[in-house]
Amino acid sequence: MELWIPITVFAAFCQNLRTAMQKHLKGKLGTTGATFIRFGYGVPFAILYAIVLHLGFDHPVPDLNATLLISGALGGLAQIFGTFLLVYLFSFRNFAVGTAYSKTEPIQAALFGSVVLGEHVSLAAAVCIVVGIAGVIVITLARTPLTFSAVRSSLIGRPALIGLASAAFFGASAVAYRIASLSLEGTEIPMQAACALVYATLFQTVVMSGWMAVREPKELIASLREWRSAIWVGASGVAGSIGWFTAMTLQNVAYVRALAQVELVFTFLASWLVFKEVIVKSEIVGCVLIVAAVLGIILLR
Repeated sequence: MELWIPITVFAAFCQNLRTAMQKHLKGKLGTTGATFIRFGYGVPFAILYAIVLHLGFDHPVPDLNATLLISGALGGLAQIFGTFLLVYLFSFRNFAVGTAYSKTEPIQAALFGSVVLGEHVSLAAAVCIVVGIAGVIVITLARTPLTFSAVRSSLIGRPALIGLASAAFFGASAVAYRIASLSLEGTEIPMQAACALVYATLFQTVVMSGWMAVREPKELIASLREWRSAIWVGASGVAGSIGWFTAMTLQNVAYVRALAQVELVFTFLASWLVFKEVIVKSEIVGCVLIVAAVLGIILLR
């Protein structure tokens, strides 16, 4: 099995864990605060990971370059906006619709990758990506009543547009991060990913803390006050980011983000096995579609 596959599955699991904790804190923090803790509390863990690679595994630290600085910054900003919009969706009663649209990220990442990096996916992989997204949407909307107003909202409503915008920002950030990581030569792939992650996370923390200090000081204070819970969001977020950065250094962004849809299967299994929630047939159908898409990407790409 190619290394990027288990790394991506690990990253998806960590992201699932981080999102659950982040959503829980959304009740104590505003949208900006819940967005900030992902980056601000992740910095120490990202730096620690890079130090371990350097001192424990003798991976040399690569030289900084303009491509890293520019691409990492653009990726960091895009991820901030994408995260902000995704957290903001939780404020809507019909946030499931917007969340479903936010899962179109693999398609948008494939488009960005094609335009910016000249990367292309095979026809079979493209079909699998679409099937996987269909499965995600089926699961996401499984408990949403299919009334006229719900269908109308799913097509032109504000949550739908926010979800699409969130996916676009995440897709763009993934491509920018791949560019940043690949620009770091003279070291091993894990250290390339680690250094790109450290820079991006530091940049995001500085930008967001500066913005909040000026525009939302109370939210910044609240974020610091909730450090006992927020630190776990940062730890799980960085663990996932280590996986994303490493996988995207190894493989085409579109394939990585498509395989990452397995995250929804983890959510489904946790709801069923851990929280004993009643499942509906459409959720099972959605899981089957996602699993089929993941297997297709692995075997047919």
